[in-house]
Amino acid sequence: MAVLREVLIFNLKCFRGVRSYFCPSPVFQCSSLSLNNASSNVRNLDFEQSDTKKISKAMKSYMERAKVHDNFIKDQLHQYNLGKRHLANMMGKDPEFFTQKDVDEAIRYLFPSGLFDPRARPMMKHPDEIYPKRKAAEFDMNGRPFHSLFYTSKPNYYNLMHDLAVKFKELDRHEDRMISRGIRDQKPSELFLFGSDWIPKEKIESVLLEILTDAQYSNLIKTLERFTQHPYAIKEKNFVMQFRHQLAAQTEIQQVPELMKDESNRPYTTFSARRKKSTATVKVIGQGTGLLSINGKDIHYFERKQHKEQVIFPLEFCNVLGKVDVVATCEGNGFSGKVGAIRLGIAMCLRSFVDAETTERMRLAGLLSFDPRKRERKKPGQAGARKKFTWKKR
Repeated sequence: MAVLREVLIFNLKCFRGVRSYFCPSPVFQCSSLSLNNASSNVRNLDFEQSDTKKISKAMKSYMERAKVHDNFIKDQLHQYNLGKRHLANMMGKDPEFFTQKDVDEAIRYLFPSGLFDPRARPMMKHPDEIYPKRKAAEFDMNGRPFHSLFYTSKPNYYNLMHDLAVKFKELDRHEDRMISRGIRDQKPSELFLFGSDWIPKEKIESVLLEILTDAQYSNLIKTLERFTQHPYAIKEKNFVMQFRHQLAAQTEIQQVPELMKDESNRPYTTFSARRKKSTATVKVIGQGTGLLSINGKDIHYFERKQHKEQVIFPLEFCNVLGKVDVVATCEGNGFSGKVGAIRLGIAMCLRSFVDAETTERMRLAGLLSFDPRKRERKKPGQAGARKKFTWKKR
């Protein structure tokens, strides 16, 4: 049956071809024209379907999510502008010139709050300040990425690393030009980073709009530190300061004593400190082996682990543990006071062995500040400084 069916189909095709060749009729011409039109329509339909299929499912889902987010931000912005106009009318000011500062003052006046935490108080901010920024699409309607580093999954991070490499080469070329002009011996202006520190990983992620690993953040900071050590890094100061934040203002500049020399021509410095009712005289000697002497004994003079850590902490903070010798003599009552006095004495002596930036970091960490705390005295009519006697009605 299958063979007979194929033979009939073949004969029918031959008969149609012979009849259309010898006896062309309008019926067959129209049918052929309709078939051609139908085939062209099918081709056009296939072409349109192929065009619509160029957009991937991921791209479609992204476009839908982006559209929803844009509509949400648009609605929030409309509500913010509407609320700002209401506040301006209530305060009797022009809504067109009502700034964010005026909004904060109006809310503080109209909605007073006694809550201590500022985040718990009523506020009205611009949507851009409340909702985090979202990364825009990196690809076109056909799904092709715009960025050349798109497939690294972190194009902004690697683009920043590439910019650092380019700026490195520019500084090297500038240094070569200075050497060729014969001003090699002239010392360039150093990049002054005193009083600032690198911004944390969370802040860099908010700037790059990408999630970084600890290794990537560490690699970026190391590259920036190496970049700042270039002799002509002052030319890119604005670029470097984008990734640094200002530390707390320095209230006072303490006079750092100069190092003295002992019989062995080793540098040393001394300092006398106190804490509670204890006093300590500390001597820090450079070019040492890590010797630590407290009243003729080693670190085991203190039995508690916390006291030992407090003594060693300034040495670890300045990265001089095992490089200097410490000789301390202390007197007074209580180990807590002795530990505090020795720690302050060691920190004050280490100022002469480190640079100004490390000294500032020590000050911000509280190593150079005198601790005025002491035991609160007992009050008359009470069981202790704060404790009260038990009151009984009968």
